[in-house]
Amino acid sequence: MATSEDSAVDATSSVKDFILLYLMPEKCYEHFFTNFNVLHAQLPQLLRMRRRGSAEGLSLGSAVLHLFSTSGPLVYCLVRDFPLSAWSEKLFTVIQAAWMCSLILHYRGRTTQGLLLLPVYGAVVVLLGRYGRTPLASALLSSSILPLIASKAVQAGTNFSRGQTGELSGVSVMLAWAGSLALIFVSLQEEATLLANLAHVLSACLSTVLLTQILWYGGRIGTESRAKSE
Repeated sequence: MATSEDSAVDATSSVKDFILLYLMPEKCYEHFFTNFNVLHAQLPQLLRMRRRGSAEGLSLGSAVLHLFSTSGPLVYCLVRDFPLSAWSEKLFTVIQAAWMCSLILHYRGRTTQGLLLLPVYGAVVVLLGRYGRTPLASALLSSSILPLIASKAVQAGTNFSRGQTGELSGVSVMLAWAGSLALIFVSLQEEATLLANLAHVLSACLSTVLLTQILWYGGRIGTESRAKSE
């Protein structure tokens, strides 16, 4: 008797077959569903912060957790000595995440710490990639979804407690939401473990919460911003 998980796998397999047959080649499919949203989700947020000159409403803890979640895949590729083509995209996401942390610190008057973060963090990643062992790298890779989930939960909690989303970019949240749905689709295709599928579903649910908050609060500014403007 087919289980519900088997049915879900069959359904996603049929969808994938349809997409590959009528809409796009496999390379385009892989780029869109596994790379595009991950690669570009943070760029609108970074550009918004630079344009507004503010990081109000953005949680530093959330940004640090997101940085940690992007580090595991990169360290794994470095430890396994994969070619540059295998980890260049991961490096790009790590750079964005580190830049995010640096900017938040800068706009909170901690510019020196923000500037020091980049070389110190870069040195740690290089040391782990060069001298780390495979078991450690594998553990970082397999657990990378957990800090990502925690990152979204912390930001959602910050939004709720402040009653506003500040400078949180709706475009970035939308891309992250689409990317989390794509990861569910891909994990079902690859017949990942039940725990991995549940983690991706939880991540998608939290992305939905963040997107709902963006729509509900409507980009309203917080009390601190109103006080400064007055």
